[in-house]
Amino acid sequence: MTYTTIDLHWQDAPEVIASYALRGPRGVALIETGPASSYNNLKAGLANANIDLHDISDILVTHIHLDHAGAAGWLARETGATVHVHHIGAPHLADPTKLLRSAGRIYGDAMDALWGETIPVPADQVRAVNDGDIVDAAGLRIRAVDTPGHAWHHMAWLLDGLCFSGDVTAVRLPRLNVMRAPTPPPEIDLPAWHSSLARLREVRPDQLLPTHFGPSDLDTLTHLQAAEEQLEAQAAFVRASWQAGATRDDILAAYREWVSQQAVIAGLTPADAHRVEIIVPSDMCVDGLLRYLEKSTAATA
Repeated sequence: MTYTTIDLHWQDAPEVIASYALRGPRGVALIETGPASSYNNLKAGLANANIDLHDISDILVTHIHLDHAGAAGWLARETGATVHVHHIGAPHLADPTKLLRSAGRIYGDAMDALWGETIPVPADQVRAVNDGDIVDAAGLRIRAVDTPGHAWHHMAWLLDGLCFSGDVTAVRLPRLNVMRAPTPPPEIDLPAWHSSLARLREVRPDQLLPTHFGPSDLDTLTHLQAAEEQLEAQAAFVRASWQAGATRDDILAAYREWVSQQAVIAGLTPADAHRVEIIVPSDMCVDGLLRYLEKSTAATA
């Protein structure tokens, strides 16, 4: 199976958000569109790979967050491609009003600069997918694996030993010896995330291909273990401060210092540390974990 990794150069940063083009017997299937703000970069990357935009017959997104699916409406309208998405996320691609309202509360005035203009995918081009479904995309048989934890509408896509894993396998940028679990509000669920990693461990694909960024340079089981350990380390750090009664701002300041120390230990340059931070912002990680802790505590009260 041949695929091409397209670097979307989001925010002018290299190797932060990837899209994957799969050449099939009946066209091209694209996994992840990236945000609307980098749609022109996506088209340029496809052209550089000698892929005609109108050969794209199918689009698969791991979930509906704007860095993964924000350009889906533009691409679907331009190509007529079918967009395959988790059944929970499907209504929000056809009508992104609630999605954009939620994102607007988080990103505020930075929405347009970060994500651009997100438009609906035509409803008749949206295909809702359930766990275990086999998607016939460009003549390729791609299996959907429900992998909640980062979001309830998260799917990993399996094809011939390749696992396009979105965010569930964490963020690991090329050549950087650091991993970060993206834990933004509002849907972080730690037990579900651990279960999803366990499920991928059972499947044991030959290659993991996270969206951030590119094919993993680690053995699959090593990568999954590292992702799990990093997720738990981040949760434990925030949990300990929260249980001690620290304020959100104090927790965030301590968290930023902690991840900064991790970057130094890993030998990251300031520029590389910045690339990691822009795609896994510390404030989003802390806010998502605090929301999870508050919700889980309220549920058991």
